[in-house]
Amino acid sequence: MSNSQDWIERADRHIARTYGRYPLVAARGEGCRLWDVDGKEYLDFLAGVAVNNLGHCHPRVVKALQEQAARLLHVSNYFHIPQQIELAEILCRHSFADRVFFCNSGAEANEAAMKLVRKYSREAHGEDRFEVITALASFHGRTIGTIAATGQDKVRVGFEPVVPGFKYVPFGEIQALRAAVSPNTCAIMLEPVQGEGGVNLPPAGYLQAVRELCDEKELLLVFDEVQVGCGRTGSLFAYEQEGVAPDIMTLAKALAGGPPIGAMLYREKFVDTLGPGTHGSTFGGNPLMTAAGVATLNALLEDGVLENCRAMGAYLHERLEAFQQRYDFIVEVRGRGLIYGMELSIEGGDIVKQCLERGLLLNCTMGKVLRFLPPLIVTREEIDEALAILESVLQEIK
Repeated sequence: MSNSQDWIERADRHIARTYGRYPLVAARGEGCRLWDVDGKEYLDFLAGVAVNNLGHCHPRVVKALQEQAARLLHVSNYFHIPQQIELAEILCRHSFADRVFFCNSGAEANEAAMKLVRKYSREAHGEDRFEVITALASFHGRTIGTIAATGQDKVRVGFEPVVPGFKYVPFGEIQALRAAVSPNTCAIMLEPVQGEGGVNLPPAGYLQAVRELCDEKELLLVFDEVQVGCGRTGSLFAYEQEGVAPDIMTLAKALAGGPPIGAMLYREKFVDTLGPGTHGSTFGGNPLMTAAGVATLNALLEDGVLENCRAMGAYLHERLEAFQQRYDFIVEVRGRGLIYGMELSIEGGDIVKQCLERGLLLNCTMGKVLRFLPPLIVTREEIDEALAILESVLQEIK
């Protein structure tokens, strides 16, 4: 049987080098723990970058996949798919939305949203209404369209010219947003909490002010909840905590508990905008992925997962703030539910590597923000164990 080094050498010969991979070759997972091919155990506070919200191999999800795989793996969207219909019903019942378009990823969901806002606005207001305003430090995907929507220059380097029709404003600054609106603007697209941008929370009242601005100017409001939806912030959707509903919302990552899926949720008024032939996805909403999605949402809603997320999030926050009092290189701790960022005055990459070596998985975003994304089923004891590892690393920083 190959060991980690063998697999890494084989990967280096044939796998695209689009990731700065850590020297971990995953073999199996259960709950909040992951094991590599050499048998080493890790406590996973990255959760597949907010995908494994129910932990690894949740029994409900595994059972749904096994049972569905034995019946039907794939069928064309030319036909009706019961599992897809059931998942759409659950999503609409528990959100602002009336309709769902299924795809395979967050980037695809955001592409669908951008097509929808442009087409609807063109039909309602004329061909000059095509511009979308997004936030600096945002992240909406890596397709040629979503890098144009993303408010980070680094994702566009080498891929110019970018798709036109996007403006970026500082996240949380309503006056800057208002000033950016022009006769060409059709929509505002925001993450209710910026994940990749450093776990940035909106100021109190900001999202409500954005909603009011959209209503005043007849603009569409899109919330990208690819990372922070599906329970990550302590409610099923992050927008619920602000009491501000969008016109369109995108989901992916945790929606099926691990298998790839994306979704765009929207209001009934857009039902005729994307008619037959205007958009599609071969694999979007296939029986296997949507069966897993149904199992995932039922677990989130029925098994006390959201309550645990809120309770353990409060405990994690308390423990991380205590670290801030002890270490002067910790600038700020911020987050909600079980997405937290610890901003440092030093680079965080080496801390992540040291934690990996000692059995804790987390990551660093924006160079100096340690990001904590444990499964929503995490226990108090697992948080203590993870933070003991982290502190053993922090204590060695001079």
